[in-house]
This record gives sequence, structure tokens and C-alpha cells, in this order.
Amino acid sequence: MRGRIGEDQVVELAEMFRLMSDPTRLRIILACLDQPAAVGEMAERLGISASLVSHHLRLLRAARLLQAERRGRQVFYAVGDEHIRSMLSDMVDHVAEGEADAEAGG
Repeated sequence: MRGRIGEDQVVELAEMFRLMSDPTRLRIILACLDQPAAVGEMAERLGISASLVSHHLRLLRAARLLQAERRGRQVFYAVGDEHIRSMLSDMVDHVAEGEADAEAGG
């Protein structure tokens, strides 16, 4: 580990992991991982209401897990921080490898 972090940072980190532990919020973050997505697009893709997506997006933006960019009348959300993108991509790969190993009988 790169050195100790203060108690405030530990609390902030725990809050980020708590937010990401909700399956709906995690699906929203993953939907924004590769390219920016608008609320309506995420709602349709995830099969939930746009108002529920918006509620979760407020929490995720406040925690700096997602960033918003207005394009005309729409707002697009993306994982803008490379640390978050890298960590989530690595975890997705880790889970996929585990499933591939299980299917191969290993």
C-alpha cells in the first residue's frame, strides 16, 4: 500500500465502496465505464425508471464516482477518473476469469 491515509480518507473510501455495493448503482457505473451514457439510455438498458437512475446518479456524482457533461439538452455520465475505471475494469476481468475457470472445470 502506498502509505497511510487519514481517518477522513478511510471514511470516504468506505462510503465509495458502500455506494458501489448496491447492484443497481454498480450496473449504472458499469454502463458508464466504456462510454458516456444519458439517463434515458441507462434506464432503458437496465430496465428501471429514469427517476430511479437519476436518484442513484446524484449519489454517485456526489461521491465523485461519475462525472456529468451536458450536451445540448441531455446530460451524459461517465467514469471520468482513471483510478475508478481501472479498478472496476480489473474487478470485472477478475470475475470473468473466475467464471471461465469454473466452466472449464478448474
